Amino acid sequence: MSDEGSELEISSGKQTVDPIKSFLSGGFGGISCVLVGHPFDLTKTRLQTAAPGTYTGAIDVVRKTVAQDGIRGMYRGITPPILGVTPIFAISFWGYDLGKRLVYSLTPDRTSQTLSIPELAFAGGFSAIPATLVAAPAERVKVLLQVQGQGGSSMYSGPIDVVRKLYAEGGLRSLFRGTIATLARDGPGSAVYFATYELLKKQLSSAPETLPNGEKAPAPPLSLPAIMAAGGTAGVAMWSLAIPPDTIKSRLQSAPHGTYTGFMDCARKLIAADGVTALWKGFGPAMARAFPANAATFVGVELSLKAMEKMW
Repeated sequence: MSDEGSELEISSGKQTVDPIKSFLSGGFGGISCVLVGHPFDLTKTRLQTAAPGTYTGAIDVVRKTVAQDGIRGMYRGITPPILGVTPIFAISFWGYDLGKRLVYSLTPDRTSQTLSIPELAFAGGFSAIPATLVAAPAERVKVLLQVQGQGGSSMYSGPIDVVRKLYAEGGLRSLFRGTIATLARDGPGSAVYFATYELLKKQLSSAPETLPNGEKAPAPPLSLPAIMAAGGTAGVAMWSLAIPPDTIKSRLQSAPHGTYTGFMDCARKLIAADGVTALWKGFGPAMARAFPANAATFVGVELSLKAMEKMW
């Protein structure tokens, strides 16, 4: 979609979206992301949390998981992200739009309504603040479900059972373990994510035609392959930055109570035990997932925005 298309506030020229539409489109994008990316995410999480020597690599994770649980095993733990990802992505895209509105409010005397890449990055980073409030507990539940069964036994019967046992163990504090790590991953990651997408979206857009009266016609909608290319590349850019804090988050959220005192303690012990390279465990599956999952995300976002514009 073009910057002058229906998803933007044409009357003001600002690069903002109707809040309700940004919220709903983010939800559609999130569901698309999970359906495509969950098997990759499970592989990444198991590599990050398993004891040294458990797996030889990503292919070994897939082979052993399928041998033990069948194809369904690759979708173990999908319920929390499916239920949680709609509000997480919805809040993320809503927060991104809110961040852009904040930029406009802080720069009332600006001469151009076009936001710069640093301003878009700020808005992207800002989006992680409200999204983390939902993402942290959802990630905690998801990680625990993903890592169980590697030794042949399962501690939890499902997401509700995880929540119940975590609350009994340590109340809301236990359920929200890893919140700082989630924000450390998603703050910088979202800044790069949205800025990269907007930059590539602009570069891949066709130049608008000049009308007979000399004015510029609205730019044509971005093609589906272009949306996929921009979204997929944005995902790769984000995860290239986000893997180390994500590894720490996975360890912190899956470890027994009392193993770590916090984010820095987890990082220190992980590096001491396995070296700095341990921070990049799961890099392969994360990169394999990043392009298709995030291409699907932005296709879901853009197509749902287009559909909503036709409806109201």
